[in-house]
Amino acid sequence: MPLRAGKFELHEVRDGTFALDGGAMFGVVPRVLWEKKFAPDEKNRITLGLRCLLIVEGKRKILVDCGIGRRWDAKHAEMYRIDHGQLDLDRELARAKVKREEITDVIITHLHFDHVGGLTREEGGKVAMSFPNATCHLQRRNWVWAHHASEKDAGSFRAATYEALERSGRLHLLEGATELCPGVDIFVSEGHTVGLQLVKVSDGDQTVAFCGDLVPTTAHLRAAWVMAYDLYPLTTIEEKKMLLAQAAEEGWVLFFEHDPNVAACTVKEDQGEVVVNEVVKV
Repeated sequence: MPLRAGKFELHEVRDGTFALDGGAMFGVVPRVLWEKKFAPDEKNRITLGLRCLLIVEGKRKILVDCGIGRRWDAKHAEMYRIDHGQLDLDRELARAKVKREEITDVIITHLHFDHVGGLTREEGGKVAMSFPNATCHLQRRNWVWAHHASEKDAGSFRAATYEALERSGRLHLLEGATELCPGVDIFVSEGHTVGLQLVKVSDGDQTVAFCGDLVPTTAHLRAAWVMAYDLYPLTTIEEKKMLLAQAAEEGWVLFFEHDPNVAACTVKEDQGEVVVNEVVKV
């Protein structure tokens, strides 16, 4: 059964798994600590989920992020250990009884390849939009940043994807926090990348927050456990503290994009740290 927040049905839809360097995922945290949470392979990579959030309210069907996609050559598919053997967006959407053509909105948290790769696909030897009827919402500042990325994060962007998005005419650029529709709010985070946008779904009683790359896994609930990928790690720490304090106080459900095992949970404070309170099935 899907998770509900008032009038909204919430489904996890997964685009398989991939792997990134464990040290990069945990920054200055020593391996002896993080490997207790995620066992690395012989290349020091850890398995990560590619979990998207499908929000359904009647005919409106909103997809938050769209996975890594299949437009990868053999070299990079092996490098990132991309695995669609058990799960991909097509099968997961079918499980939720939703067709790609029915998606009305795609909220792109940011343009890193593991969040937006599934936005396009190859059809008849050409690049096509995976969700042809969807409006794609993105922060303008992230759009601009992706076109002029720094040396630190340029490798996280694939120009072919956002060039196809621009040609599609389906791009809607946002300026800061906004209400996408009643009950679905977009808020902005600046630690991981410029203009990262996250999503809160609420009916006044139940609130579900899509944590994206601000809190990618349950291990990252610890304030100081931030990724080496983050452009501004001190900002990430402060943003996490604010989000998690409110989540603990108000009983929010947190939805994790990259945790391979836990889709969502509530949290509580324990000896100065925020920890998992109860795992929530989505």
